[in-house]
Amino acid sequence: MSLLGKKAPDFSLPDTNGKVISLKDYLNKKVLVVFYPGDETAICTAQLCSYNDGYEEFRKIGVSIVGINPQSVDSHKKFNTKYNFKFPLLSDATGEVCKAYGAMGIFGIKRAMVLVDEQGNVIFENSVFNLFYKNKDDVLKSIQSLIKT
Repeated sequence: MSLLGKKAPDFSLPDTNGKVISLKDYLNKKVLVVFYPGDETAICTAQLCSYNDGYEEFRKIGVSIVGINPQSVDSHKKFNTKYNFKFPLLSDATGEVCKAYGAMGIFGIKRAMVLVDEQGNVIFENSVFNLFYKNKDDVLKSIQSLIKT
């Protein structure tokens, strides 16, 4: 199911502090929504740390980041405390947001991401086999080619 060119499904989910973050909070901004299978797993940790390392590069091109999976706020809080992510990790306890974005697979969460533009439309999407991930350089390159900054 492709969301490319469509309105991004809205969401309101708690972050590591229990604060509810909504897609609407990012209107008039670009946001990279990253779906990842699990906190404290080797590949997810490498992926999110890569984006964290490139956080300022994403900000320079006007892109915010949020990470989402169905794990609990407590799980995200422990993960965030260990790695000090500069972007929020959101808990989709029901998995409904993951499903709405096509990130729920037969074996659980798929590694996927979408870039939502300032008007709330999906302008980039990517999904890779869970044993792989796109590092910050690959993602930045893809985004920069779209937004021509």
